[in-house]
Amino acid sequence: MQSVSSHQSFRFLRTQQIHSLNVEVQEFEHIATGAKHYHIAAERDENVFLVAFRTVPQDSTGVAHILEHTALCGSERYPVRDPFFMMTRRSLNTFMNAFTSSDWTAYPFASQNRKDFFNLLDVYMDATFFSRLDPLDFAQEGHRVEFAEAGNTDSDLVYKGVVFNEMKGAMSSPVSTLWQTLTRYLFPTTTYHHNSGGEPSCIPDLTYEQLKEFYRSHYHPSNAVFMTFGNIDAQELQRRFEELALHKFQRSEDEIHVEDEKRYFAPISVEEAYALDQEDLSGQTHHVLGWLLPKSIELDELMQAHLLSRVLLDNSSSPLRGALESSDLGSAPSPLCGLEDSNREMSFMCGLEGSDPEHAAAFEQLVLDTLEQVAREGVPQEMVEAQLHQLELSQREITGDSYPFGLQLILGALSAGIHRGDPLAALNVDSALEKLREAIKDRDYIPSLIRRWLLDNPHRVRLTLRPDNELATRRDAAEAAKLAAIKAAMSEDEKAGVIELAAKLEARQMQVDDESILPRVTLEDVPTVLHLPKGESMNLPKLDGTWYSAGTNGLVYQQVILDLPKLSDSEQELMPLYTHCLTELGCGERDYRQNQAYQSQITGGFSAYTSVRGRPDNEQDVSGYLVISGKALAVNRDALADLMLETLGGARFDETKRLREIVAQMRSRREQSITGQGHSMAMLAACAGFAPSAQLAHNARGLEGVRRIKAMDRSLDQDGALDQLSQRLSALHQKLQGAPRRFLMVGEEEYRDALTKAVAQRWADRDVAERFEPFGLPETRKGVNQAWLTSTQVSFCAKAFPTVTVDHADAAPLTVLGEFLRNNYLHRAIREQGGAYGAGASQDSGDAVFRFFSYRDPRIGGTLDDFDASARWISETDIAPLKLEEAILGVVSSIDKPGSPAGEAKQTYHASLFGRTPAQRQKFRQEVLGVCVEDLKRVAQRYLKPENASVAVVTSSKGAAELPESFERIEI
Repeated sequence: MQSVSSHQSFRFLRTQQIHSLNVEVQEFEHIATGAKHYHIAAERDENVFLVAFRTVPQDSTGVAHILEHTALCGSERYPVRDPFFMMTRRSLNTFMNAFTSSDWTAYPFASQNRKDFFNLLDVYMDATFFSRLDPLDFAQEGHRVEFAEAGNTDSDLVYKGVVFNEMKGAMSSPVSTLWQTLTRYLFPTTTYHHNSGGEPSCIPDLTYEQLKEFYRSHYHPSNAVFMTFGNIDAQELQRRFEELALHKFQRSEDEIHVEDEKRYFAPISVEEAYALDQEDLSGQTHHVLGWLLPKSIELDELMQAHLLSRVLLDNSSSPLRGALESSDLGSAPSPLCGLEDSNREMSFMCGLEGSDPEHAAAFEQLVLDTLEQVAREGVPQEMVEAQLHQLELSQREITGDSYPFGLQLILGALSAGIHRGDPLAALNVDSALEKLREAIKDRDYIPSLIRRWLLDNPHRVRLTLRPDNELATRRDAAEAAKLAAIKAAMSEDEKAGVIELAAKLEARQMQVDDESILPRVTLEDVPTVLHLPKGESMNLPKLDGTWYSAGTNGLVYQQVILDLPKLSDSEQELMPLYTHCLTELGCGERDYRQNQAYQSQITGGFSAYTSVRGRPDNEQDVSGYLVISGKALAVNRDALADLMLETLGGARFDETKRLREIVAQMRSRREQSITGQGHSMAMLAACAGFAPSAQLAHNARGLEGVRRIKAMDRSLDQDGALDQLSQRLSALHQKLQGAPRRFLMVGEEEYRDALTKAVAQRWADRDVAERFEPFGLPETRKGVNQAWLTSTQVSFCAKAFPTVTVDHADAAPLTVLGEFLRNNYLHRAIREQGGAYGAGASQDSGDAVFRFFSYRDPRIGGTLDDFDASARWISETDIAPLKLEEAILGVVSSIDKPGSPAGEAKQTYHASLFGRTPAQRQKFRQEVLGVCVEDLKRVAQRYLKPENASVAVVTSSKGAAELPESFERIEI
């Protein structure tokens, strides 16, 4: 075995080359404490760090979650109030965050700049191992009581706290409630029985002393796992670990771990309720079956479980998903369908939503009968091979468009590290895939797994979660009664103490810390040039094709891009359903199940979507494209090209029963997205009247889109409605087929000629319409005052102002202004003082709007006032040059953030389609770097005028009661 150099404080254990990922994984152990360090060596400039602690709470007070927040509020070397958020603006990071999972808490960051990486490492190491845990930070981030009217002891007490409100928002989601309730019964004795994020009713039970004790017992190097990725040598990293923290610790004898769950000897059935604020409760019940499976750290069993889950549930051709989708017992398969593999013991679940309580037994029998049938008859061999192909493809693909690629690898191996398994094996699954490839030759392989892990497994829970439209009222009354009892028991001194705590906290939130003690990068550290991939014209007679060479690890990416024609209002309304159905329904001779099975055999993903934007100099002048997009292993490139052609030429819309199922599923997903994406939807609503593309987005995927899919779903119960919808989709498809088209190909250079040939052979003789009227939308530039009403315990606020497009000289100052206001005003006023989980501001130059937002917010009126106050504040405040530089760094960091090789190529190409060429983007970046203090004051005064504001709020009926009558109230 090859030896790897390590720092003298660490012991090298082993190394392993993973050719499919082009990385080398090295394992080390800290000699004094036993802390493990796993380094993924890769020739990449984006370096990633993560330190994780095993955190196993024994209640639902949210102690691990609140500690994650509080640990980042100041440390021994950096005794400032908020070093984490301060560093987000003194850095060129490509990722900074902290996560609380069910049994671990992790602190990751990433940066392409070496100096910046080590700056962040200094702060993260001190924050995690030497946190101050100030009681005022516990009160701010966790929970506290205050008088509803500041300083008035005659007013009611209320709970406040960032995590308290965050979890009120999280637990407003029926799916979150479903998951937490299921795990409470699936894990009756271990840490997973509890809500690690915190139940709002339990969070106030946590004491400051309990928080400190949890930190003392859990945040120790002996209980930590270090993981790193990139081109910085492991020895250098370890030297920093040792100097910054580890030399101060000795090995702890306490071993924190999760015990094996005590298994049931017979299945159990339970029924509980969730809050739903509407009169008609029919068709709103969830049913789920969950099984406890073997340990996740056994790689072979982990891969077997993934394969079994995919075979049963991956798509409509999968037997269990097919049975759930076609059942009349509910409207759609549950979001809780699949394998949960991050806990020490895996769990498998499936379910139905849109049902009623009385269908619980029939649902369970449907699932068991389906499993019995599959165990008896088996599944087609090509289906099993297709799902093994999907596992292989997911192992090979170089990702990085959401999280950095290195962080995704780290998170994929973290569970094994936390549970003292083998992270190297978790990353290098090629040998396990080979075992599976041999195992599936036995036709009884999948049936035997079903019998062993599901049918013959008594540790099974059937959960029915029914809606209750009085639960929220009872819950609020219980909270009010508890607070009233607390107040009644208070002495006058204790009441004065509440007022004193609020005053101390406010003073702490307003204090100006000495930020100079924190490390930072400067504008001198910013690269002068924005590096974007370069496309080349493909040699395609009569066709418009573009090729990007990229290191894609043996995958190819293909897109057919069609110019959108002029569409009527009804056709525009149909487009979201059309693009979803285009790859979900049948094609040619294949019905929808056969088509999805075929897609799984040859592709790693196949989808369609539309893209609509205004011009760089005029947001009212829009153009649009329909994109059919796929990816595959290079060996399947011709089959993918055939599928593209077949889909555009032979997509079918005649499977009306399946069409009905798709609409119901889309409705369920859209409704569930509100509580998780409420701030984005509120911003879409606030901006909708200011730009045609914003209006279209609001109608398609925003709050109005939710209303429209609900209306469509209801309308399909009428006689003949499904046939009419089928005919409309077919007519729309016919209209789009003749549109001008172009082609985008991304892959490694060795596949260029073959892909060029594949496109030319299939598309050169395909005609386009002689007469073509391009897509357009009516101009719009007006605001709204709207309250969108749903079932939620918290609110989401948005306010928008008309501004300018990206070509305007003020676009860069407005972009920096958004970052500046978030850093220096909104974070303090809305998050720290107001208690919202998040708040911010940003310039959207595509729609020529500047928008404010808040997320999981206990307030409405106060937050809307804070938006306006921030604009006045910047006009009246002397802006320090350093604060301006921090805002510029934040903007540049987001501009320069890398993606995956294929993702960067596709993003560059599509931006250019709308006039955002590499030259234009480089010019804008230079303008951002040149923004001055006077620019910020000028654009704030010019554009952020209250009389021009457009406001949208997502809230409950109770929350809307505080809004003026001028607000239009809209039931979602």
